[in-house]
Amino acid sequence: MRLTFGILISLMVGAAHANTDLTAAIENVRTTCGNISAELSDMKKMAGITTAVTGGGTVAGGIALGTGLAKANVDKEIEELEAQIARLKAERGDVPVEHLQIEDEALFEHQVAEFIESYQTKAQELSAAEKKSKQLGNVRTGTMAAATATNIAGAVMSGTNRVKGDLKQQIDECLTSVKTLSNVRMQARIDGSANDTDLARVENIIRACDAWSTVDITPINNRSKGATVSSGIGAGLGLAGTITSASANSDGVRNGDDKQKEQNLNTAANVLAGGTTAASLSATIFNATQISAIKRAATVADECEGALK
Repeated sequence: MRLTFGILISLMVGAAHANTDLTAAIENVRTTCGNISAELSDMKKMAGITTAVTGGGTVAGGIALGTGLAKANVDKEIEELEAQIARLKAERGDVPVEHLQIEDEALFEHQVAEFIESYQTKAQELSAAEKKSKQLGNVRTGTMAAATATNIAGAVMSGTNRVKGDLKQQIDECLTSVKTLSNVRMQARIDGSANDTDLARVENIIRACDAWSTVDITPINNRSKGATVSSGIGAGLGLAGTITSASANSDGVRNGDDKQKEQNLNTAANVLAGGTTAASLSATIFNATQISAIKRAATVADECEGALK
């Protein structure tokens, strides 16, 4: 009888100790696995903002490129108008009127009037085209500057939106605590110290939180790095393009005799606009895919923390 009573007391103490271990193990999981979702939520918001910023840079760069191409077409019209005016002057000649042998005064007057009308029309068209070209050049320069600014902002934001070492460490500690909880649960099941309800809850916690073992958070940082590099390239190309575009559209270059220089600067500005647009688009894609990687991790965090409630 004394032996039986002793065994009963031993079992009761063991059960109480097992329940204490189970509760402590759950609390340990709550401590290590909790609050991960908060940091991931902040990262997801930042990635979304950065995507919008670099997306704006892509749009600005695209506008700059489109405007530059439109300007190139207008500049071709200007060249043609200048050639037409030169031909009109050549046809009219520089001989003074008083030295001309006028056989038909009425015909002569008609020809002079026709020349003046044609010359004035072409001159007006040339003036309008030059004004339009100047305006398009200013728009290109402005949008290139905007693309540069957004790429600089994107590079800074992407560079800081990364998984910190303490988060990686916390996830590792979370998985370790889940393993401990699994061992305690197994012991509780063997000695029968926990009821089915408690065991079911523990199994749910283990299943939800052990999902961290299937999550690779490396892509989050890799895509952050890719976005940072792309935005940096876009910023460099955009800055060079802004300077080149402004130079090409300056009065000194436009009114100078070296038309080839102006054309070369405009071509270079358009190429740089295309480059910064492509870089911005690449950064936008990196940021958008970073959101996907963060969402995967955030889903696990939410489910794990939900199971611990």
